[in-house]
Amino acid sequence: MKIKDTNIGVNHKPYIIAEMSANHNGDIKNAFKIIEMAKLNGGDAVKLQTYKPDTITLNMRTPEFMINGGLWDGQSLYELYESAFMPWEWHKPLFEYARKLDITIFSSPFDNTAVDLLEDLNTPAYKIASFEAIDIPLIKYVGGTGKPMIISTGMANEDEISEAINAAREGGCKDLMILHCVSGYPALAKDYNLKTILDMQNRFKIPVGLSDHTLDNTTAIASVALGACVIEKHVTLDRSGGGADDSFSLEPKEFKELCNGANTAWQAVGKIDYSRKSSEEKNIQFRRSLYFIKEISTGEVITPEHVKSVRPGFGLNPKYLEKIIGKKVKSDKKYGDAVRELDIEF
Repeated sequence: MKIKDTNIGVNHKPYIIAEMSANHNGDIKNAFKIIEMAKLNGGDAVKLQTYKPDTITLNMRTPEFMINGGLWDGQSLYELYESAFMPWEWHKPLFEYARKLDITIFSSPFDNTAVDLLEDLNTPAYKIASFEAIDIPLIKYVGGTGKPMIISTGMANEDEISEAINAAREGGCKDLMILHCVSGYPALAKDYNLKTILDMQNRFKIPVGLSDHTLDNTTAIASVALGACVIEKHVTLDRSGGGADDSFSLEPKEFKELCNGANTAWQAVGKIDYSRKSSEEKNIQFRRSLYFIKEISTGEVITPEHVKSVRPGFGLNPKYLEKIIGKKVKSDKKYGDAVRELDIEF
């Protein structure tokens, strides 16, 4: 997969997406600062969310439209999204600022009008949020743009993921990726079952990443070892800022640690390689080898009492111990001399 000029996949370092979500907290200055923070701390992209309260829900307070429990307990869906959405007139200056800083910016659209807005801004990619992964018409509409698409799979079962992938393909999407996700806010690490990433790779035959809602970086960094090639994480300037998503988002220092840690994990996974590494070359001398531990004279037969496997490694390999027992030495040897092939009568 490629977004702008960046290749994304298991053979490339993890692509880190800073999810701004609602953490602008109603102030465009915060949005600008989050973009700058993501760039300075090693992020590859910033992701927005493009909706209005009326494009995502209805202004109702009947029981089914109310939130019970969790971070947003007691609010109606409309009230939550009214407080959290990003004004559409912000999108253009934010896109321009991100491009000025040379960090990729794109968004999650929640209806066709949001897609149209993002197309006007020439967004380089689209993200389908977990809750919209079953909105087949929306996915097809996004697919029709021909842009790369990332689909989060929180709450979706195997059949629903397949349906979303098929819809993207039918719409015209050629460059597609899915993100393993748990749609809890925050989510528990034990619920992530990261081995699912391996199954998703085999089952769906497309790149797989991780959308991580846990409170630290352990889950995200661990996912790299299982082939996650994208990591998406909510970010904020201040976790105590009081915004809708602040409490489960990474602050700047933590986001930098995520970017560094994910890259280190990817480098550590590396490739299948049994060769001796450069950092080991100087230490080979400290391997075990055969040394004389008893004086022995020229022509005398070597017995087990004469030699021992010890460190360092300047003598014969210990695997030759049985082969030299019973052989004669060509010269006098004293305690602490290395056993060398040229000193033995084979």
